[in-house]
Amino acid sequence: MNFTRWSARLPGTQRRAAARTDRGSVPAARGESGPGPDTWPDGDGTEGPAAPALEELSVRQLLGQLPALAALVYGPEHRVAYVNDAYATTFGPRPVGAPAAKALPELDELGLLPLMDQVLRSGKPRTVKSRKAQGGGSYTVTCTPVEIPARGEAGGGVLVFAADVTDHAEAAERLRASERRHRETAVTLQRSLLPQELEQPDDLRVAVTYQPGGTDAAVGGDWYDVITLGAGRTALVIGDVMGRGVRAAAVMGQLRTAVRAYARLDLPPHEVLQLLDGLAAEIDASQIATCVYAVHDPNEGRLVYASAGHLPLLVRHEDGSVHRAADPTGPPLGTGGWLHTSGTIALPPGATAVLYTDGLVERRGEDIDEGVASLERALSGAVGTPQVVCDRLIRSLGVTAEHDDDVAVLVLQHPARTGPDAELFHNAALDLLGGVEAAPRARAFASGVLASWRFPVELRDLGVLAASELVANSLQHGTPPMRLRLRRTDRRLIIEVTDGDDHLPRRRRAEPGDESGRGISIVATIASSWGSRRTPGGGKAVWCEFALPG
Repeated sequence: MNFTRWSARLPGTQRRAAARTDRGSVPAARGESGPGPDTWPDGDGTEGPAAPALEELSVRQLLGQLPALAALVYGPEHRVAYVNDAYATTFGPRPVGAPAAKALPELDELGLLPLMDQVLRSGKPRTVKSRKAQGGGSYTVTCTPVEIPARGEAGGGVLVFAADVTDHAEAAERLRASERRHRETAVTLQRSLLPQELEQPDDLRVAVTYQPGGTDAAVGGDWYDVITLGAGRTALVIGDVMGRGVRAAAVMGQLRTAVRAYARLDLPPHEVLQLLDGLAAEIDASQIATCVYAVHDPNEGRLVYASAGHLPLLVRHEDGSVHRAADPTGPPLGTGGWLHTSGTIALPPGATAVLYTDGLVERRGEDIDEGVASLERALSGAVGTPQVVCDRLIRSLGVTAEHDDDVAVLVLQHPARTGPDAELFHNAALDLLGGVEAAPRARAFASGVLASWRFPVELRDLGVLAASELVANSLQHGTPPMRLRLRRTDRRLIIEVTDGDDHLPRRRRAEPGDESGRGISIVATIASSWGSRRTPGGGKAVWCEFALPG
């Protein structure tokens, strides 16, 4: 055996040899007299016995005193030549000359026999880390080729050097278990803060898919929501907190709650984001988030949206063409100092819109615009219900259970209704011209429309009364132009009056002697719900709804 060659491969041998060379060369470099060939300075400066040369040391003595496990095998069958004391203590003594497959079954348990074959053929050392034996211990093993003098065996031998890393492996497993518990906590919190049941508007069909990142990925702060605003209008939200873990999920929950509260104010999308921007900085100055807030109005056939650093929403038309929402896009929430603006994109009957987080389209080593382009191509061929479209987009973009980021996809469709289904959706409008004489015309118009829609007499009378009160309120306190709009869906009757004055009405208690102030109270009492909002360009809309009998 050429001990000098393979012993240099043992951990630390090269460093110790280099250190001896450096120490031996220092006196000569300085021109000082060094120790003689048979002496070496002790720790106190005196000269002691000469250090033994490496070739003078016994291989058996060195290997026997190592705390690590060492075994030497030779030949193509890896016959046992030697095992040290540490090896014998751990696995028991082994007979010399027996094949490793029979005499060293623990090497087979660790999966080392194929590795030893490879080392013997290639002449290059190989290392495997933290292999676990059946006895419960974990070992990092290095297999090193060695030269053995000819003994009738071809191919030399292999030195198996195994370090016990059980403590390190157990510590790593405890760390992984802790990370799994932390991830499970974050996933549970995340899911509990997301909508448990998605609201389904009258005029839209909506589906959503949320998939947390794989086991090696920390949970992010993706969120989504669908909020019915009244008068047939719907707010759709998707966002992403730029963080991971429980903290990101907690921030996400606060932002989602705030969005729902601000949505009840029925503000334009950019004003909602403006409020969220200030709140995000107050929640946690170190956390920022992206968000898209969009509002669908069935009377306009479009989405009005605002974006805070989020990816553009996409709309697919019936012919398969896909349109990407253009700017305006402001910076993420929490950065401050920016005035957000709203934009619009058409959503005609038959169209499908997609809102999503970056986990769907972002890939390492790839520009995110390429991911968005891939999503556009996938969307152009995606047909079916919103849930089918969600699933197809997830598959097309290669998102699996082990994806490295959270993914949220929100799909909404504006159905193109025909036949009996279309008969459940109607619109009628009347411009209120003139003065007080517009009130009786409005009552007659409402009565005729509701009768043509074949509503029950009781509901028709309540609808006429509500329309009369809203029109009277607008005639008294509003300014032209004024309009009465009636709308029915498969679930409700909506009555809305618009005018040019932007002062919103409020419900108040009228005193017995007051001659006015009871109109809104009457509407709030007889209707299922009511509300008001400012309209773009000035003015307001006041509305109420009646639930249709099942």
